[in-house]
Amino acid sequence: MEIAAFAAHGPGQPLERFAYRPEPLGPQDVEVQIEFCGICHSDVHLIDNDWGISQYPLVPGHEIVGVVSARGEAVAHLEVGQRVGIGWLRGACLHCEWCLRGEENVCPERQATCVGHYGGFARAIRVHSRFAFPLPDGLEPAAAAPLLCAGITVYSPLRQAWQGHPLRVGVVGLGGLGHLAVKFARAFGSEVTVFSSRQEKQAEAERLGAHHFLSSTDPAQIQKAAGRLDLIIATVHVPLAWEAFVNCLRPKGTLCLLSGLAGTLNIAAGQLMEGHRTVKGSTVGNCWQTREMLQFAAWNGIQPEIEIFPAGRINEAIQRVRENAVHFRAVVDFRQAFNESRAADPR
Repeated sequence: MEIAAFAAHGPGQPLERFAYRPEPLGPQDVEVQIEFCGICHSDVHLIDNDWGISQYPLVPGHEIVGVVSARGEAVAHLEVGQRVGIGWLRGACLHCEWCLRGEENVCPERQATCVGHYGGFARAIRVHSRFAFPLPDGLEPAAAAPLLCAGITVYSPLRQAWQGHPLRVGVVGLGGLGHLAVKFARAFGSEVTVFSSRQEKQAEAERLGAHHFLSSTDPAQIQKAAGRLDLIIATVHVPLAWEAFVNCLRPKGTLCLLSGLAGTLNIAAGQLMEGHRTVKGSTVGNCWQTREMLQFAAWNGIQPEIEIFPAGRINEAIQRVRENAVHFRAVVDFRQAFNESRAADPR
C-alpha cells in the first residue's frame, strides 16, 4: 500500500503530489491517519535546504494530529481509532543512558520525523508508538497540532526552571513560539515580561497575559529589567545583545536560546559567575514532558492561535510562514486532501 503525500523535489520548490511505499509496520509501531499538520519554520528550512541536510523528494511536517489506523502486535497502550499527536521525534535507540533516563530528545540515535523520513504532509505516517502521544480531552485537534513542536519547545525550559514557586519569566519575541511561551508561563503562575522589537505588539502581549512589555533592541528598555528575571526564553531567529539580557537575570537565573540563528554569544565569564547565572540552548522536550505538556494545556485551556489552510493551499501556507505573515501558527487540514477528486491539488 502506498501513502499519498505532498513533497518538494528540490530546494525551495513548491510541494507536489507524491506517493511512497512505507516500511512494514513493526511490532511496536503505529500507523496514524493524519487529520491536521502544522507548518513550522523548521519545515521551511528543510524545504529550502537551509541546513544542508535535506533529502529529496522531501515530505515535510512534524506537528501531526491524527487517528491510529493500525498498530503493531506489541502495542498495548494505544487503540485503533484513538486520536494522537506526533512531533519532531519519531524514534530513538531506547537503550542508551539518555533514553533510560527518559531523555530521548538527546539520544545520539534519535530520529526526526521528517529528516531522512517522510513526514506529516501526507495521508498517513508510521512511527514508533512511544512517540505517538494520546490527545487529552479538551484539546481541539487542529489547534493542538502546533503544541507537538512549538508547544513542547517552550514548555520544556519552563518545566525545568519551575521549582514549585512562581517565576519571573522574560519572553523574547512574540511569534509562533513566543505567544505560547506567554500562555504557558502565565499558567505556571509567572510574572511575564515580553521583549519585542515591534512596539505595536504591546497590545497583543497584554491581551495574551503579559504583565510588562519592553523593547528587545533598546538598551535603555532592556536595562529596566536588570536583575529581575529567573528565566528568559529567547524565541527569535536573529542576533541580539545577549549580554544585556544576561544582566536581566536574577541570581541562578537562566537565559535559554531556542534558535540556532540567534548569533554568536559575546558574554563575559564574570557575567555568569556573578549570581551563578546560566546560558543554555534547548530544542524539543522528551516524551514524558510532551505527555505532561498536552495534559497541562488541556487542563489550563492553552491552545495556539492558528490559521487553518486546506491542503489545496499548502504552498500558499508555506510561503506565508516563510514571510512571517501568519498569526501565529499555520495548520493544514488533510482530512479531505487525498480524495479521488483533484480539489486538493496544490498546483
